[in-house]
Amino acid sequence: MSSPEGTCAAGAEVPPEETAGTPTRRLLGVPRQRKRTEPTGDDMTTALADTARADTGTLAFVESPVQLLNVLEWAHTRAGGDQPAALTVVVLAPHDPMTRGQLRRMVELARDEGHTVRWEEARGGTTAPLRTIGGLTPLLRRAGRIVLGDPFSRYVQLLLGLTRARDLVVVDDGTATMEFIGQLARGERLVRWHRHGSGRSPRDLVFAPFAAAARRRLTPGPEGARRRRTVALFSSMPVQVPEGMAVTANDFAWTRGRFGPPRLTRTADIVGTSLVETGVVDTDRYLAAVADLARAHGATRYFAHRRERAGKLHRLATETGLEVVRPDLPLELIARRGPVGRLVLSFPSTVVHTLPLALRGTGVQVAVCDIDPAWLTAHASPRAQGFLDDVTGTAQDVRRLPGVVAALPRKPEVPPPACGGVPPVCEGEPDRT
Repeated sequence: MSSPEGTCAAGAEVPPEETAGTPTRRLLGVPRQRKRTEPTGDDMTTALADTARADTGTLAFVESPVQLLNVLEWAHTRAGGDQPAALTVVVLAPHDPMTRGQLRRMVELARDEGHTVRWEEARGGTTAPLRTIGGLTPLLRRAGRIVLGDPFSRYVQLLLGLTRARDLVVVDDGTATMEFIGQLARGERLVRWHRHGSGRSPRDLVFAPFAAAARRRLTPGPEGARRRRTVALFSSMPVQVPEGMAVTANDFAWTRGRFGPPRLTRTADIVGTSLVETGVVDTDRYLAAVADLARAHGATRYFAHRRERAGKLHRLATETGLEVVRPDLPLELIARRGPVGRLVLSFPSTVVHTLPLALRGTGVQVAVCDIDPAWLTAHASPRAQGFLDDVTGTAQDVRRLPGVVAALPRKPEVPPPACGGVPPVCEGEPDRT
């Protein structure tokens, strides 16, 4: 059974605008998103019939805008850059309003490319998972290839257990791909890099058999095995894959062909991260680093991460004077569309790997500011510093800014607040650093 928001096939209805969780007052320095009038289309029965007719045997699961972007890049590359290979994309919609907004825009682009898109309210109540899985089972049974963007997702791990597909393709979910490949190669259970400690909750223990089965499915089968399964990676990240896994480089050819080249401004832009929201970096130190970067490099705009909280952005705009921009598409597309600064400043994140590819030939320089260990919170995972250093150290065609970090003052350690600090990202909703 389809979700309440229906199926987004060709000519069908796309998800409505969000209302829950939208602030009633405009933030200082944060432009209000434009309201969009969504097209209307056929009823749910007709849309489901269109989905069945459009099914080509390739089924993609996405939970974030960047995953859908990379699915579009994969389809473009697989078709040789001529006519994109048609596929059915299933959006397992998260709760976060900003993520949903960007996903709506990406759905429009996917439909423009000729793909069938099915929007599922996979987290819309206690019965939503059963509804979603029941509605997707026929597609899962028919699919010969599964494309997925978040191998850490419990939803995706569960759905993998329901498909007979022998061909699996993993596309980038930001820097989390680097951690996924490392854990797969070491035979470890799949755990997001920013999760603190090694303990397992009762929920983890209940789900452990499904997670273990998914990890086995994502491990390439041995050569010569009967009905051998194949696992491929489509990535712009610097990774060393396990033996038997094929790798195709994502150079953002579709993005460069679809958008731009951008108009360049004379000022610099800063790219935000969700390191505060995931409990990795202290809020005060992060804001101090942003202010220091803005002063040192003449930055005027701050492109907010879709998971950054409104309160933090209000404080950032007030204390730094930066114009805070809430992008309605992944930053790779926003920057390519322009206007964009001649210098783009970032902390360790996905964009230090993807923006140089998306902006190739435009003259834009990308610079990265390292994370000082003193910025980490007491709640940060023991793996956090090493992972962030690896993200920065493996980036190509970027400028390093270690001097900025050394110049920042270090404040004394303070006890965590009584509320227990910043809550972690909700399990099941993908995070992009």
